[in-house]
Amino acid sequence: MQSMKNITITLDADTAAWIRVQAAEKNMSVSRLVGELLRDRRAESREYERAMRAYLSKPPYKLHGPAEPLPTRDEIHDRSRFR
Repeated sequence: MQSMKNITITLDADTAAWIRVQAAEKNMSVSRLVGELLRDRRAESREYERAMRAYLSKPPYKLHGPAEPLPTRDEIHDRSRFR
């Protein structure tokens, strides 16, 4: 098991009250709940970074066949076709 480190955090009154209620509902200490929340957030961040690197490492691919001309401004804003 890793050694635990003590830190001090400062919270506004509303956040402190909220985290106390959350901890009580889970029958945990505030310290343990904050530690778990931060550990989960760290894991999510690592997973996101890993997924992004995997996605960006792949070569791009075409979504469509040959290039098609884009519609003109008038065609885009032509409301008569919706009537």
